[in-house]
Amino acid sequence: MRKRAELNNLDVGPLQALQERKSLGEHVFESLKQAIIQGNITAEEWLVESHIAETLGISRTPVREAIHKLEREGLVERQPRGGFTVLGLNRNDIEETFGIRGVLEGYAARLAAEKHNKAELEPLEKKIEEFQKALNQKKMNDLPAINTEFHDLLYALSKSPKLISIINGLRDQIYRFRKVNLKEEKFAITSNRDHRQMLQSIRKRDAEGAERLTREHILRGREIVLREFDKQKRDRRKE
Repeated sequence: MRKRAELNNLDVGPLQALQERKSLGEHVFESLKQAIIQGNITAEEWLVESHIAETLGISRTPVREAIHKLEREGLVERQPRGGFTVLGLNRNDIEETFGIRGVLEGYAARLAAEKHNKAELEPLEKKIEEFQKALNQKKMNDLPAINTEFHDLLYALSKSPKLISIINGLRDQIYRFRKVNLKEEKFAITSNRDHRQMLQSIRKRDAEGAERLTREHILRGREIVLREFDKQKRDRRKE
């Protein structure tokens, strides 16, 4: 039986002081979207329009607007008997997204190796050390954000606004995958090792090596997510 989404951790922000250019529905949409991406609202939970409106102290109209937009973005689905549930990941989405990421981010690493100047590599090194410190302290919940910041810095080194924009179009899906990957300490250790090797190749201006290492890094992540997906699928069948 699907459960109703709990909204206690929903960060709705200052709803009473909205920006004029942004509707209330847009704010609710962003809040719900981030809650889904962050995992505060999980797959198969119900989004109950009246419950959300009551929790936020607003009318149902902006909530309805927000849920319909979530549906258009493929984050929730309408149920035959009414209402909406949060969509989980599916195997095709996982394989397709990681395949696209491998090509795009590998190319970004190639460009970074070709175009960087020495000083621009220092922030990448600091992120690797920040990740390692959090890992040593078992602060696993901090790892996805640090990981995202490392990759953002890497994209920026490509100095290709169009490429960065295309990669950022996958940003929300990528973050959901990182949340899965970096729960596993063994993979988190491997991930930071990969980052060090990628940085070394970029520093040596080994464009081919940087691209190859980045693709391999992403494909390792794909295998972890697929393994977790298959495990959850087996567990659901046993219920």
